[in-house]
Formats: sequence, structure tokens, C-alpha cells
Amino acid sequence: MRYIIGLDIGTTSAKTVIFNKKGHVISEHEEGYDLLHSAPEYAEQDGEAINTAAMDSVRLALEKGSIKSKDVIGVGLSSAMHSLLCVDKQGRALSPSITWADRRSVNEAEYLKDNHSTVYLRTGTPLHPMSPLSKLIWMKNHHYEPYQKAYKYVSIKEYVLYRWFGEFVVDYSVAASSGMYDIHKQDWDETSLKLAGISRDQLSRVVPATHEMKGLSKEASDLTGLASSTPFIIGGSDGPLANLGIGAIEPGETAVTIGTSGAIRQFASIPAVDEKQDVFCYSFTEDLWITGGPTNNGGIVLNWLKDLFSNEGYSLSFDQLNHMAARVKPGSEGLLFLPYLNGERAPFWDASAKANFIGLRSTHGKEHMVRAGMEGVIYSIYHIAHELERLGHSHDALYASGGFARSPLWTQMLSDVFGKPVHIPKSHQSSAWGAAWTALYSLGEVPSLHSIKTSIPMNETIEPNQANYQTYQQTFKIYKELYPAIMKQLKQLQSI
Repeated sequence: MRYIIGLDIGTTSAKTVIFNKKGHVISEHEEGYDLLHSAPEYAEQDGEAINTAAMDSVRLALEKGSIKSKDVIGVGLSSAMHSLLCVDKQGRALSPSITWADRRSVNEAEYLKDNHSTVYLRTGTPLHPMSPLSKLIWMKNHHYEPYQKAYKYVSIKEYVLYRWFGEFVVDYSVAASSGMYDIHKQDWDETSLKLAGISRDQLSRVVPATHEMKGLSKEASDLTGLASSTPFIIGGSDGPLANLGIGAIEPGETAVTIGTSGAIRQFASIPAVDEKQDVFCYSFTEDLWITGGPTNNGGIVLNWLKDLFSNEGYSLSFDQLNHMAARVKPGSEGLLFLPYLNGERAPFWDASAKANFIGLRSTHGKEHMVRAGMEGVIYSIYHIAHELERLGHSHDALYASGGFARSPLWTQMLSDVFGKPVHIPKSHQSSAWGAAWTALYSLGEVPSLHSIKTSIPMNETIEPNQANYQTYQQTFKIYKELYPAIMKQLKQLQSI
């Protein structure tokens, strides 16, 4: 039997998933790494630790499945977006990898919003501290030594690829999420580069998702267990590949991913941006874009509630939290939660946003707070969906991925809030399968990217409860007005 590998270099871990050509998982392994906070607002990672984790995850997945390298058709790559490293001419890291969660460039992002808002209309990347453009301007303004010495500015995916192949290349979707790539012209945006104080020579060569890389280095071959002749397909970022891997490809098919953070996304045949700048739009292929919005606050809300309600020596499980929430009626008996524990990206793009319980009474208990927290995350996703509808996207069917897809209660909430069916695949490794399928297509093993829909084993489809839908429609009308109403006061609190 022959196998295809999807390697997903994420925010918290590198995951290798080995599939057969029908999309069934044969073996998988995940290697974690730390998020480092060397100063307030910083969120960094060790690039070499990630490189090592990626190699280890491949080798250990092969070993777990007793799979020989000669039986591997190829490897497709996926990665998180918005990371930035400074590297020297030998590809050695001069800086940590600065992640999407890093907030040091808040002032630079505000400067861009106030003075260069048209950058978004060309690049599709919201003007926010997550953007590598904001990070580079921060480096320039603060005379950051690695910035001054750098030969190239790269994402973590580019860093790993250079270590394995000795070539600086970047796929369309990772390039597009940098804030410096013109999604209309499919080329680096000269105005953005000038703002960052860099030249196109200091960025990688942009290649399509189907670009094949050969000649795996001896070190990488030894440490991954793959033959040096194994073809690698560059793939894309985790967002569009999750849509592909879950089957949300056609108009009206919407992917919702909730892990630590969350996102809602749809493919589009033309770039979709407008003056409100509420959503992102990134290139995936020459004629396919991914449009949507991310939320900072997904499963992290449940983590916070879990820690809040656990006692010393006794930790609540996520199953227990789900059981607590299930005891409460939809709408949480008048309790709403704005889930902005870590600021927010879409639709407000406000790094200083704060979380709030609204409507709290003495009759509410922990179970109400847990349910309101879960509902708040779904309302946040639904809020972004409304902005996508304004741009012409419909949401006829939802496809769920990420850790929340394992929760029957949470996915039922998603179906009830939207009033739409939710399809749940058997495998939760949608980005890895999307990367693997892109590799199969590039290598001529399958006829098209769209033909993936026949190879995604589905677990179940959840139908909406219409009574719950009506309840949620009423509460959402209140929810979406709350943050704009108290935003001024929250900013005043922050300044005290």
C-alpha cells in the first residue's frame, strides 16, 4: 500500500498525519513546543525547536504505522499564518519566531489604520498586530538588531523548508497573510515593502500551492526517516487547507474551526475586500481566494472557565464542563458573554478588547457561566458570518473542525445559532488532509482539488433545532450591539 503525508506546522505543535488515498488516517504523531513570553505583549517561539519537532513528528508517525519511506507517495505542507523570523544568509535564525498572538506592534497597526488604510484593500490582510507588516514596522521603529542584520524575513514554514531544502520559497497563502502581498496582482506590494523598510530581495520567491520541492537534505532525511527523493509539495496555510480537507469548497459551504482560537472561512473565485476591513482575504491558488475572519477566543474560553472553577487538587474535565452547560436552556437564562479574553480580531480588530458577562444575577450559577461562555464563542463566529454575508457569501451548510467538533453540545449550538446543518468529518485533521490532497493533486494521483469531496469520511450531520434558532436570533441581536456600546468605557478602564 502507498501513503500520503500531511505535515501541519501549527501554533502549538507539529502534526504529521499519514493517510491512505481514501482519506483514512493510518498513523499520526504530534510534537508540541512552547509559546514564550519574554516581555509583556510578546508571544514568540524557538524556530529551531519547531524545526526539530517537525522532523520528530514525521519520523515517529512513520514508526508508529510501521511505514517504510519507499511507500510514501509524497508530503504536503500546512502551517499557521502570520509568523515572522529574521534569518541570515545561511538561513540561521537571528530572532525568535514572532507569532500571530504577539501584540507588541499595536501602535504600528493603529498607525497603518490611520494613515495607510488602503494597504488592506490591496493585500486583504487586516491592519492588526498579528500582521508581519506591523511587526516589521515595529522592528524598524525600535532599531531591532535582528531586523538590521537580516538577509531574509520569513515565516516559520519558510524557515523549516530552508533547513530541509536550502531554498527560500513561500506559497501564495502564507505570502498573502504577511500584509505585504497584493492579492489582485499576485505579487509583493511595493508600498507595503517601503513601509516595512525592506526590499523584495529580502523576501522569499512566491510559488503556487502545487510547487514541488526535491532534494531533502541528508540531515532532514536522517531525522525524518524519509528518503531524500521524497517529493514535498509546499501546500498552503492551515486556513484554506482546513477548508479543502473538510470539503467546504463550493459557494455556500462554510468551514468553522475552533481550537484554542477559532475562524470561519469560505473559498471565493474573486478577492473580497471592502472599506469596512472586517474580514481577511488571502490568495490560495492563481484563481481561488479564502475569505473569512479569525477570533482569538475559542477553546481558550473553556480553558479559562475550567481553571476558574477547578479547585486545588481537583481539575474539572472538559466533559464535565459540557455536562454543566447542558443543564442550562439555550440563551443561558438571560446571561451573555463577550468572549474577548485576549483582545479580538474579526470583526472589530481591537487588540485591547475585553471580555464581559452581561446580565449576571444571583440566580445564575457556574453552569450558566459555562454555557454562556460556549454560546459567546459561537456568537462571535456568527458575527463574522454576518460580515461575510454583506460581501455576498451565503452560509448554506457548515463544516466543523478543530477540538470543538468533538463536543455534541457545542456543535449543536453552532447549528442552532446559524439555523443550518453542520457536517462533522470522522477525522479532525482537516488541515493535514488538505495538505496531503494538494500533494496528491500536484503529483498527478487525483484529478483535481475539488474531487477531494468524495474522499472525506463523514461522521454525522447535525440538524438545527428551530425553537433554539429563534431564541438565539433574539439574543444575538443584543449580543452584537454590546461591544460597540461599551468599547469607550473599556478603553478608559485600560488607561487607569
